[in-house]
Amino acid sequence: MNLKTDLARIWLTRSLKPFVFKNEYDENLRFHGIDELGLYVHIPFCKHVCDFCPYCKTRYDQDTCDRYIDALISEIHIVGRQSPNKRKVTSLYFGGGTPALAIDRLGEVILEIRKHFDITEGIGIELHPDNVKVSVLRKLKELGFTKICIGIQSFLPKYQEILGRKAVDKEALAYVLEQVPFETVSMDFIFALPDQTFEDLKSDIDDAFALGANHVAVYPFIDFTFTPSGVEGAANKEKRKLLDQLTMYCKEKGYKRDSIWTFSNSEDAHYSSMTRDNFLGFGVSATTLLKDQFKINTFDIDAYCKRVDEKKLPTAMTLRFTQRQRMVYYLFWTAYSTNVDPERFRKFFGVPLKKKYGFELLVARFLGFCKLQNGIYKMTLKGAFYYHYFENFYTLAYIDKMWSVLRKEAFPKKIELK
Repeated sequence: MNLKTDLARIWLTRSLKPFVFKNEYDENLRFHGIDELGLYVHIPFCKHVCDFCPYCKTRYDQDTCDRYIDALISEIHIVGRQSPNKRKVTSLYFGGGTPALAIDRLGEVILEIRKHFDITEGIGIELHPDNVKVSVLRKLKELGFTKICIGIQSFLPKYQEILGRKAVDKEALAYVLEQVPFETVSMDFIFALPDQTFEDLKSDIDDAFALGANHVAVYPFIDFTFTPSGVEGAANKEKRKLLDQLTMYCKEKGYKRDSIWTFSNSEDAHYSSMTRDNFLGFGVSATTLLKDQFKINTFDIDAYCKRVDEKKLPTAMTLRFTQRQRMVYYLFWTAYSTNVDPERFRKFFGVPLKKKYGFELLVARFLGFCKLQNGIYKMTLKGAFYYHYFENFYTLAYIDKMWSVLRKEAFPKKIELK
């Protein structure tokens, strides 16, 4: 695996230099002149910790949660005050964990964010199915939330059992969503589970749209080394078959594909907390992506609160990009949307895309991974599968390694990703 990642990294970045994360950070973040800036807030608390979930989370305790929210608000002010003027941001997303467990304080967090940032495209939040109650959704609407994403994973009992999830009352879910409508109602599902068939996947997708979703995300199961799930995912051949069948089915139904794994039945339905050119992240494990750097906060709640109490940023590690590294990161996440716009690339980096990656694009078209339509590179079915393959590959090679270390050490000295 290391040889493959080494060769791909060396070729695409035109350098032998690995991605090096160091235990350092800038006191002042250079986000003032950046366009298309988004915000993300991480709330790490859950009533029940799912074995398959790799994200930074811990069991809910009210005192710990209150202490954490206090620190979170302080971090928001430390960063927000660095801009001389109120900044326009595209969006604000709350993830976790189960953010709704802190619903009594989310209004306070949003109020403090609005002192520094003007949110132009709405506010989204991830929800556990247990959170989908009329009282909770009404409260979220009052607080200004416009998008919700419900982590279903599967409606089918056999997969709920495998994933350690409770059965979802579909009738109750549909009733609540009808009573309290949102601009976007997204539902998350997992594919490539043991013995999963297209009929299983189709059943979940059909149920989601029938119950009130206007957007679905169907993510591949990834077996992280540090999660105790014990679930063995499908082979690559089965993954490709399922992904192709899912894509063709959604196309036949007239659903819009807005990323490798997401589909909607409405032009206005969007939900993506990470696929933005630049973003600021607040809370444990939250990441910040800027033009020249990528930084990640500590995963340790106590260390996070202590660092913020000292009026310091809770950054655990920072990667300072070379230009080529930043271009690779940009293209990787832009391709996730299944489209790459050369003009956007030129505006972002000041150089033509063909000048930097003309040969790679030629090869991608020759191999049938993408087509050039109206000046935009559009991913094919074949390209989508191989994107999924490499995303899974690099997740295990990079994210798995980094998160494994950060789960054990609050502020590691250095991590090299090759």
